[in-house]
Amino acid sequence: MMNAASPAITIDGIPRDLPAAMRAELPGVAEEIISEIRRVIPEYARSMDGPYGQALQIGVMQSLTTFIDLVADPSAPKDGRDEICRRLGQYEAEEGRTLDGLQTAYRIGCQVAWRRVMKLGLRANLSAAAMASLADAVFGYANELAALSAEGYQEAQRRSGASVQHWRRRLLRLILEQPPVPRQGMDSLAEQAAWPLPETVTPVVLCPAPDAGRTGGGIPFLEGDVLADLDAAQPLLLIPGPTTQTRQAELAGTLACYHAAIGLTVPLAMAADSLRWAQQALSLAESGIIDDAALIRCEDHLVTLWLLSDAKLADQVVQRQLGTLARLTPHQRAWVTDTLGPWLEKRGTAAEIAELLHVHPQTVRYRIKQFEQAFGDRLSDPEARFVLELALRVMRLRQRATRQAARKRRSRSTPPAESAAPLADSLAPEP
Repeated sequence: MMNAASPAITIDGIPRDLPAAMRAELPGVAEEIISEIRRVIPEYARSMDGPYGQALQIGVMQSLTTFIDLVADPSAPKDGRDEICRRLGQYEAEEGRTLDGLQTAYRIGCQVAWRRVMKLGLRANLSAAAMASLADAVFGYANELAALSAEGYQEAQRRSGASVQHWRRRLLRLILEQPPVPRQGMDSLAEQAAWPLPETVTPVVLCPAPDAGRTGGGIPFLEGDVLADLDAAQPLLLIPGPTTQTRQAELAGTLACYHAAIGLTVPLAMAADSLRWAQQALSLAESGIIDDAALIRCEDHLVTLWLLSDAKLADQVVQRQLGTLARLTPHQRAWVTDTLGPWLEKRGTAAEIAELLHVHPQTVRYRIKQFEQAFGDRLSDPEARFVLELALRVMRLRQRATRQAARKRRSRSTPPAESAAPLADSLAPEP
């Protein structure tokens, strides 16, 4: 296919009065072309009074006029023809059609025009060589028109794609507003974004894997029904409905170089809350409190997310519930709490706890006496025991993060700074 930069029309053996004869035929040829296009192509069988019909008529007349001008003078300007052909291609894209119809229209126009040119050529007694040259010019010109329309079509597609993504990013930000925007307040924007508002959504936050060697800007764009803001400080996605096993497999494959935290599937109005939980899950994985993975599901860590949703408050609970252990040595605190946790959780006998901890039953009995002295009547109060168990869980999670940080320091060959025992860290007051 030719493009807009195709060679000028040059036809040897054409009489000087042929262009004038062509101009005399122009109105009839244009009318015949439009009639034939409307007959053959259903998409164009519409009223010619509207904007598209007027554009089609102008396009046919402009194309025919420019061809005649070029036959008369190969250096004649083509700007007006180029613009209208590109615009016709843009119309096709805006109408959501392919270029098939317009390409067919150009072929029809070429055939109708060539039939009329043949008659003029025979009347002018053109030579066979001149007729062949004229035929090449007509059909080559049709290819040039089609190439111009393809340029307009592609440009409109690029603009449309950029526009849709612009509206989708705006819709995503609106959905994540706090307090939530009423659903009816998002209808218009959702229509512009071509994203029907779902009943439930699942947010996903992304972070480059430490050894990925890539930046957030390299995250592949997820097309289809996923809203995305990959230019945010922390790139994020919003998936309509739940993340099925199939969807999770797609995420794992598409985001292979990234860590992702999948929030809970929640009603649309709670999208910002679920996003916050996903961000927290990613942060906890980075600190070593929960197991790191390519895809972290908040669904698998609900209790941990709940216990650590307010870090400072969680520290206060630990200090108030386990502060009595501060009088013990670090070693004593370690083995007392190691025994207290299983005892609170299972309420088993000394023999059962000893088997679980791989120690002697008498050792367990001694430790039980230690924390009975430390906690007194609270151990006989179900509610107090429940709070103690929560405090111990928080402290263990904190210890896990401390151990993870120590391992990272050792892996960097940096000698760890001397510090108190992990349990003492957990019980230390906030500065």
